[in-house]
Amino acid sequence: MLTALLAASLAHAGDTREDVIVVSATRAAEVRGVSAVPVAVIGADDIEMTGAQHVSELLNRAPGVHIHRGNGVEHLTAIRSPVLSAGAGAGSFLYLEDGIALRAPAFANINGLFEAADELAARVEIIRGPGGAVYGSNALHGLVNLITPDPALAQTRAEIEAGSYGRVRLTAAASGATRLGDGFIGLTVRSEDGWRDNASLLRAGLQARLDWGEGATRWSARTTLIHLEQETATFVNGFRAYRDVAASRQNANPEAFRDARALRVSLHADHALSERWNLSGAVYARSNDMDFRLHFLPSRALEETGHDSRGFQSAVHFESASTRLSAGLDGEWTRGYLVEDQTLPSFGAFPQGIHYDYDVEALTGAVFVQGRHSVTERLDIEGGARLEATRFDYTNNTDDGAIGRFLRLPDRSDSFTTFAPHAGLVWRFSDEARGFVRLARGVREPQSDELYRLQPGQEIDGIEAETLDSLEAGLRLARADGLALELTAFTMVKRNVFFRDADGINVTDGRTTHEGVEIEGIWPLTDTLTLSGALTYATHNYDFDRPVAQVSEAIERGNRVDTAPEWLGNLRARWQPVEALTLEAEWLHVGEYFADAANEAVYDGHDLFHLRGVVRVREGWEVFGSIRNLADTRYAERADFAFGGYRYFPGEPRTFSLGVRVRG
Repeated sequence: MLTALLAASLAHAGDTREDVIVVSATRAAEVRGVSAVPVAVIGADDIEMTGAQHVSELLNRAPGVHIHRGNGVEHLTAIRSPVLSAGAGAGSFLYLEDGIALRAPAFANINGLFEAADELAARVEIIRGPGGAVYGSNALHGLVNLITPDPALAQTRAEIEAGSYGRVRLTAAASGATRLGDGFIGLTVRSEDGWRDNASLLRAGLQARLDWGEGATRWSARTTLIHLEQETATFVNGFRAYRDVAASRQNANPEAFRDARALRVSLHADHALSERWNLSGAVYARSNDMDFRLHFLPSRALEETGHDSRGFQSAVHFESASTRLSAGLDGEWTRGYLVEDQTLPSFGAFPQGIHYDYDVEALTGAVFVQGRHSVTERLDIEGGARLEATRFDYTNNTDDGAIGRFLRLPDRSDSFTTFAPHAGLVWRFSDEARGFVRLARGVREPQSDELYRLQPGQEIDGIEAETLDSLEAGLRLARADGLALELTAFTMVKRNVFFRDADGINVTDGRTTHEGVEIEGIWPLTDTLTLSGALTYATHNYDFDRPVAQVSEAIERGNRVDTAPEWLGNLRARWQPVEALTLEAEWLHVGEYFADAANEAVYDGHDLFHLRGVVRVREGWEVFGSIRNLADTRYAERADFAFGGYRYFPGEPRTFSLGVRVRG
């Protein structure tokens, strides 16, 4: 059985080869695998072959990653964690573009990846577990870093794709030398009617990059613009309701919507002081805003949120034959706002009119140091730490005090300081095998809405930053014949867990434990057939008691955390019998999991099969297509048990798509 599991899991999330260059582990380019930090890489080839209609299709290829697909672009993320919802999901994962966060640390969005231009990315790097010294708050359970294309690679690409349920996608990109430097520009537009009622989607992204410089200094200006218009379909209710296709297509909240805009600009610089010393840094600005109908609350209130940020990153690097050392200073200023307005007439504890109207200014500063040293020819030691401080200045723009179930605090200031160290060892047993061990801490400062969007009886005092202490060890194998394998075992303890319990009360002192094993790799069976995939076994447990009025959500020490399957797996077979044809078959497995905190409600899990193919019809022209959910399985993207009953985001039935790609 073990041999079969290992064979089935010789997989990768993208590329496990040791000659792949990554930047996420240290914020500087280095060969993948030399660090103790586990980095999964999803390369351009996999991004293109997947043609993801939702970012979960792409990221769930990585070990330890399980993203629940909601409606439209909505999602809930798990990276070495349960699928975290509500406040716990916002800020537990760090989403980046070229190393700069898509959102300010205290203003995270639980659906944060909808602001990423994943269709245009050159590759995606995923760190499982705490992010390390170069990353601060929110890199708790892990991070996702989308890397923009290198404009020095001269190429053009245009593609159009159409599919089931009115799906249409247009993507165009071009890069190469210009009068000003090496440039890249990309555009992607996706539209769909939605397979459920009142669930249309329009999402557009524009991205540009210009690199230039001479001598010892290189510059890079980058910008991304995202526009989203989404009509949202919500849960379907009833035990195994997802098995009924007609019921699954219904939308109980046709008024639900999410409209959002995001703009990011940055200027990166790199200057070589000498052969061993280098300076790097970036200045950046971002602007995010969103209008969102709170369809899951009785008030059906309209939420308007947004924030604007200005920040910088800086570091000095030293590198010799045996030592690599970096030290830096980061800073960011953000001003955000939130307005919640109920238009329905007053009822119960939900008054008509403004519930919240406040502004928050946040000022964050951090210093870090990290390095790696070769103690012997076969042993490297690495470590680092980050000290980060944030001050919040909150201004209430409406009356202070409680109104119904809403508590509006008077103006106030709050401060938090976090310290995140890490250390690791890497042993080179041979040219083909390495072992590693890593001890690290991740941190998560409270989000602004956790601090200031309260209910009567709740207090800010006593809230502390969440911490996640992680110990992991593993083995990496990379053979000359192309076989590559990485096996990692981890154990983690999370303290000061912040979430809202079933009684609607903020819990600030929760504790959970997380243990697991991950395998990823790639195995070229023949010159034309390659297996790849990932296998994860993990348990996530509550380590505290929390009785509540709703018995199904009562937490007892030792219970499994809900929405945390023990087994996750994917296996892909890619076959290229001739140069003009590439086919890929994919199997995805999600194991059984509990849908409630009391461990009484269960979702059985599911298995899905997908087929994809590309035919090169002539030089520079390709036809590509896919069949998703080949077996037409009735399944749930997300299963939950709340308010005394089961509810689900139903998975789509079998769907088809077909497209044409032109390269220049």
